[in-house]
Amino acid sequence: MPPQSPSKALSNLRVLDLTRVRAGPTCVRIFADFGADVLKIEAPPGVDPNEGMGGDRHGFDMQNLHRNKRSLSLNLKAPEGLAIFKRLVATADIVVENYRPDVKARLGIGYEDLRAINKRIILASISGFGETGPYRTRAGFDQIAQGMGGLMWVTGQPGGGPVRAGVAIADSSAGLYAAIGILVALAERERSGEGQWVTTSLLAAQIAMLDFQAARYLVDGEVPPQAGNDHPYVTPTGAFETADGYINIGLGGPKQWKVFCETLGRPDLAEHPDYATQNLRFKHRPALNAELAKAFKTKSAKEWSQELEAVGVPAGPIYHMDEVFADPQVQHLGMAAPVHHHARGDIRIVAQPVGLSRTPANIETPIAELGEHTDAVLAELGYGAEEIKKLRAQRVI
Repeated sequence: MPPQSPSKALSNLRVLDLTRVRAGPTCVRIFADFGADVLKIEAPPGVDPNEGMGGDRHGFDMQNLHRNKRSLSLNLKAPEGLAIFKRLVATADIVVENYRPDVKARLGIGYEDLRAINKRIILASISGFGETGPYRTRAGFDQIAQGMGGLMWVTGQPGGGPVRAGVAIADSSAGLYAAIGILVALAERERSGEGQWVTTSLLAAQIAMLDFQAARYLVDGEVPPQAGNDHPYVTPTGAFETADGYINIGLGGPKQWKVFCETLGRPDLAEHPDYATQNLRFKHRPALNAELAKAFKTKSAKEWSQELEAVGVPAGPIYHMDEVFADPQVQHLGMAAPVHHHARGDIRIVAQPVGLSRTPANIETPIAELGEHTDAVLAELGYGAEEIKKLRAQRVI
């Protein structure tokens, strides 16, 4: 495997990463992949009662979330450990954490504490429910946020009960929103010379991700129901069974509707009075879907995809994960990024989906071993070999 070169886009930034599980690491991964010096700060073995949260360090999830970082083992509960952290804050641009809000105060690393050391510091805090309010001290979990944020009652088949999304959408979106907030704060710092506190939560991010479904209630007072694979108000859309699998379709205007019916071999549907307009098609959706289901079973998913694409009707296969990464367009996009791990050998993890023409993201290293870079980072701060040895004996590092 040829050696990878790190991105230069954010190489001027240092990020102190206090995060774990998913929301925080999703945020920090963006900065790591674009070249920032990310120090992943973790407690030494045996210090943290929740040690191991996030799974096997060599497992697929940790590899995917924590690439391109240096690892520093540091006991923040020890005065000496906190002193080291504060020295790092003086050198850093960004601190990212996803503790419960009360934990920062207990450790003495809230925004005002950090600002007193470095007025340019940007603290990004990702909580379950917000830094203030009646739920501020509750532990945050993705599925709880999916339920409280409204996603589970717009997901699934009508009448089938609430269904969680197949990915941790509240966690991941909170991480992305936090990264956006940090980038805004960095841009503003260019003018003011000062950092600020960036906050988001799983609950707020989940509600924001509901987007038009949330606006549907706020503007029109309508509570969105479950629609299964159908679009909430456009027909025909969704998944249909073919001769050998499933296909997704999504139609736009009236011209597409007519061409779609002709391609399907059912031009009569375009002329049917029950289906003449979008509103009528929505009103008679069960009957229309039954007619379409019969037609789609006459050919394979590939055949239908090709025929519908040829006439400009949005359509595509519904893949299992192995099929996703076998697709030629996915391969062209480079969404499986290679990296070498000392224990697992050559592996692939998920690439960044954002391209930059001059300074693209790059995955240079897999997850570091716990404390792998501790001595090097402390040496950068001016600690000598004997001091480091003493700190290790005291279980500070």
